[in-house]
Amino acid sequence: MADKYSQANPLSPANANLRSDHEAATLQSQAELKRKKRIKVAIYVTVFVVVQIIVVTVFALTVMRVKTPKVRLGKINVQNITAVPATPSFDINFTTQIRIKNTNWGPYKFDASKVTFEYNGDTVAQLSVPKGKAGMRSTKKFDVAVSLNSKGLKNSNLANDLNTGVLSLTSTAKLTGKVELMLVMKKKKAAAMYCDLQFNLSTKQIQFLRCN
Repeated sequence: MADKYSQANPLSPANANLRSDHEAATLQSQAELKRKKRIKVAIYVTVFVVVQIIVVTVFALTVMRVKTPKVRLGKINVQNITAVPATPSFDINFTTQIRIKNTNWGPYKFDASKVTFEYNGDTVAQLSVPKGKAGMRSTKKFDVAVSLNSKGLKNSNLANDLNTGVLSLTSTAKLTGKVELMLVMKKKKAAAMYCDLQFNLSTKQIQFLRCN
């Protein structure tokens, strides 16, 4: 009777234990898979966050970083130089470019200004720079004709300087304006220029030009 009962009842203690062990193993396997899945998701999220931080940092250090534009004189093409040490006097005519270089990721809108040429602190010429805009990462250029002369100068060293055969001048300018980024952010920036010029009175050419 016992054998018949055992055969008729499949959920004997031995079979129950086997089934319980199998279910426990299955549950453990499922739990392990879920744990690994959570780890993968956490890794993906972490990588995504790190990448976003890097992108934002690079964006902030490059695109959103506002640099001061530069204003410089371009190549000088001398048309005429007349110098008379005995008088003393000089008259110089040349053409050049006023260059406003903007390296920002947005336009630089500047106000009207002036470029001044001086001999030992005395103004010998002045040019007007009209209000304008230097585009994103570009250079705005103005072609200008310059006429310098010694009229009105009362410098006692002029005769000596002309006798050396080299006339040294300086040129200065300052632009004020705003750099516009992403169509919403505007930051004030002033561009300044200081140039040293030397004209050779014998060759009647520019022999030195340096701008800072």
